[in-house]
Amino acid sequence: MSRVDNEIIFKQLNWRYACKKFDTTKKIREADWNVLAESLHLSASSYGLQPWKFIVVQTPELRQKLLPLSWGQTPVTDASHFIVLTYNEKVDETHITKFINQTAKVRGVDPQTLDGYKNMMIGDLVKGPRAQTINWWAQRQTYIAMGSFLTTAALMEIDTLPMEGLDPAGYDKALGIEGSGYKTVAAIACGYRAEDDKYQHAKKVRFDLNDVISYK
Repeated sequence: MSRVDNEIIFKQLNWRYACKKFDTTKKIREADWNVLAESLHLSASSYGLQPWKFIVVQTPELRQKLLPLSWGQTPVTDASHFIVLTYNEKVDETHITKFINQTAKVRGVDPQTLDGYKNMMIGDLVKGPRAQTINWWAQRQTYIAMGSFLTTAALMEIDTLPMEGLDPAGYDKALGIEGSGYKTVAAIACGYRAEDDKYQHAKKVRFDLNDVISYK
């Protein structure tokens, strides 16, 4: 398997920006979307627990309903795909057991051989001090998946707009997930930039590398 060239990675990370205006006539090919979906599916998470669900909003009527809940940001309705990121607000023994059973199934082992790992996770996330802030922990994990998606899309020259400018409670109600155990934390619009989106020509502003990375 050949690795991606360093220059290509550097070029595409610079190419990426927060797209504010999408071309409504351009849609992401199914084969390309499948790769983007896998970038969410295969994302890293602490313990591998994947405390999230991703909702791809396809219905135009539902997207219109989300528009006023998103500060009127038109990518909600105009982008090829619109993904809502939700997190499991209470990672409990049921969620951990489900993960252990899936691990045993995929790796072909007896679930009981994973009891030590299971009990360690329960001791940390369910019975330990971190249980008091487990919802914040789950939200942070979900942002790891967002980063994976954004980077993958950039390498594929697919534009994205990560969004926190939305009403999470309003989204939960509109999406019908109230009481499900999952709550909205953010969203991603993705597709292809409109030719007249002025932001694509703005120079990327970052602090100097030495200001954000140090070696000791």
